[in-house]
Amino acid sequence: MSPAPRHLAPLTGEGLLADRTYAALKAAVLDGTLPPGTGLSVPELARQLDVSRSPVREAVQRLIHDGLATHVPHRGAEVSRVDIDDLRQLYVVREQLEGLAARLATEHLDADGLAQLREILDEHERALAADADNAAHIELDMRFHRAVREFAGNPHLLAALEPIAGRSHFALHSLWRSDDAPRLALDEHRAVVDAMASGDPEMAEAAARRHIARLRVRLGQATARTPERHRLGR
Repeated sequence: MSPAPRHLAPLTGEGLLADRTYAALKAAVLDGTLPPGTGLSVPELARQLDVSRSPVREAVQRLIHDGLATHVPHRGAEVSRVDIDDLRQLYVVREQLEGLAARLATEHLDADGLAQLREILDEHERALAADADNAAHIELDMRFHRAVREFAGNPHLLAALEPIAGRSHFALHSLWRSDDAPRLALDEHRAVVDAMASGDPEMAEAAARRHIARLRVRLGQATARTPERHRLGR
């Protein structure tokens, strides 16, 4: 049986309706409002968000592309479940690609780009000081990694890494919610930025790979403590 999601609030704000719908559904998946295994009924989601079915249908397809949802034969789309073995393999690939992204970004980074990265770190520091909720931490974590990927300036790398990063962020924050997680992530992000600021691509690559490798270790520690039923999102 699929878990019962919390009710979604109607959409507000400005911008393209399709983009706002996608952002709302993605946030709901990442913060657990739509937990693993939840069916993504287009009519029901459209009713809750108070939009037509078309932007919801497009948003669900984008979630599938991101790896945050899957299509189940005879049932339709549902929020992805966490498969531990698959996740470990995913992090091995992500470690290599995030390292490459940091290397390439260092080669292209200018003063403005470095300032943008440091501003994300400063915003994350402020969020920690304000004891912000887990959703804020997830968003800042994703924003940092997305910025590094974009500064790399390689569209093929970006296309390969975006869905991997989306799936790994979703799974990591579904499983690992320790109180020290935000501080550890921020400190490691600072080490990556410091390496990039040095202008040494190899040092930046090593720092980024070390960060992802440590995430993989923490994930293994978390799953060792988590009951099987919860681990698989059942």
